[in-house]
Amino acid sequence: MDRWLTGFGERHGEVRYDATPATVTASAADGSVAVVEVPFGPLTEFSREGLVAHVLGEHRLGLLLVRRGGYGAGVFVGAKLVASKVGSRHVQGTTKAGGWSQQRFARRRDNQAREAFAAATEVAVRILAGARLDALVCGGDRRAIETVLEDPRLKGIAQLVRPPFLGVADPKQKVLEAAGVDARAIRIELTEPQE
Repeated sequence: MDRWLTGFGERHGEVRYDATPATVTASAADGSVAVVEVPFGPLTEFSREGLVAHVLGEHRLGLLLVRRGGYGAGVFVGAKLVASKVGSRHVQGTTKAGGWSQQRFARRRDNQAREAFAAATEVAVRILAGARLDALVCGGDRRAIETVLEDPRLKGIAQLVRPPFLGVADPKQKVLEAAGVDARAIRIELTEPQE
């Protein structure tokens, strides 16, 4: 973050910083503006140095990935994954059959999906519920995530959900680790003047 801000100043001239608990806006002499979303907010020291110190802190990030056939939950402290669990449950795909067969397969698929979401919920409770998280990032299938977070035991962490919502493949350990990198990425919106 510090290196990026230094480079921004070198490319665009003298920089003025305006900060709020959620964003830091860097306005350069040439009219360029960079708006940095504060990760793991709120920011308490409203300056460039405060932002850099905040970013470098050892934040506890929870990650919850759920798709119809798989799930994963993890806790990152800084860049280190300290607790995780991934799993999968078979959920039958759609069928082209019509009539009674199609209805029977649809009921079976719905039951399998419910069982998969219940397994994902149990893993989320075990890994995330007592982890004292600063934020929770989710990914996979939005409806599946909503279903898991509806569990009363996850009420406390459901309030910690923050963007981005990650599009991920079936959650395996490597997918969980890669999603942790994506979840910790700092978002910067850069606007440069028209020439």
